[in-house]
Amino acid sequence: MPSRTMKITTAALTLALGLLASQPATAADSTGEAFTFGVIGDIPYGAAEIAKFPSRIQDINADRDLKFVTHVGDIKNGSSVCSDEYFANIRAEFDTFEHPLVYTPGDNEWVDCHRTNNGAYNPLERLDKLREVFFNEPGKTLGATMPVKTQESLGLPENVRFTQNRVAFSVVDIQGSNNSLQPWTGLGETTATAEQLAEVQHRTDAVIAQIHETFADAERRNDRAVVLMTQADMFDPSLLAAATANPETVSGFREVVRTIIEETNGFDAPVYLINGDSHVFAENQPLAEGSPWLAVYGQPAADNLQRITVDGSANATNYVRFTVAGNSTGGEVLSWERVPFSE
Repeated sequence: MPSRTMKITTAALTLALGLLASQPATAADSTGEAFTFGVIGDIPYGAAEIAKFPSRIQDINADRDLKFVTHVGDIKNGSSVCSDEYFANIRAEFDTFEHPLVYTPGDNEWVDCHRTNNGAYNPLERLDKLREVFFNEPGKTLGATMPVKTQESLGLPENVRFTQNRVAFSVVDIQGSNNSLQPWTGLGETTATAEQLAEVQHRTDAVIAQIHETFADAERRNDRAVVLMTQADMFDPSLLAAATANPETVSGFREVVRTIIEETNGFDAPVYLINGDSHVFAENQPLAEGSPWLAVYGQPAADNLQRITVDGSANATNYVRFTVAGNSTGGEVLSWERVPFSE
């Protein structure tokens, strides 16, 4: 039976995009003062980290100046069961955040759940369950409430955007495992199924639409920067050799990367991309002139894009605190530092 995730027609997509474009921004701008926000990802991984997760959350709660927190996906490791019970337990932990919490799903909690050691689930059924558990109040963050604009009308309540102090934030559902194009081998598949391809196309179209809308609104408001956040590391250094030899390895990201380059090059202000997935903190410009990723994706350079990867898995011993400079401050709009957890 097809997943209810896919019961969206092209006409409905077009209508919903028009409605989204006409909606006002829902998160209030600040007064122009500097503010901070926190980012974590790929946490908790395994029993030891699950046990520490409440303490990790309390460390973040203790950082009272944070405006909000984002979890960029992967709430479990890739070799554990994707059970309803586990989802409910993590949701209960998320509810203890005292700051607004924005969460975007990672591949470990749905895309890769076809694996035998994950329970041999249909990933689309797990995606529906994730949306039921974590996005039951679309337009509101987890933890403390902060209103956000959402793509609920397209069936993607996890895709949200908001503005703070003339900085546009856009959190989009882009997945590891080549954006969910890798075969569901745990279910005996050797190629992507029709329902899998349909989900990828629908989600990718929605992501691209949200990126375009984010930049259009940022231009209209004369915003100082755009911040994109996602789970997938579309420039994972561990994949570069394979992607150079065979660009189809990262084919699921190609249209998203093209869109980011197009919008970045047309936006006269900094653009930041924050992601998880590859587990090792990094700060670089993956699409700057001379980058090998330009040949992989067959795209022109985007020198104005700054990428930050947060630590994850065994390296998830910190959160990244980002500071957004005040309106009257010169220099970079965003700066960041890793803040160690207490245990």
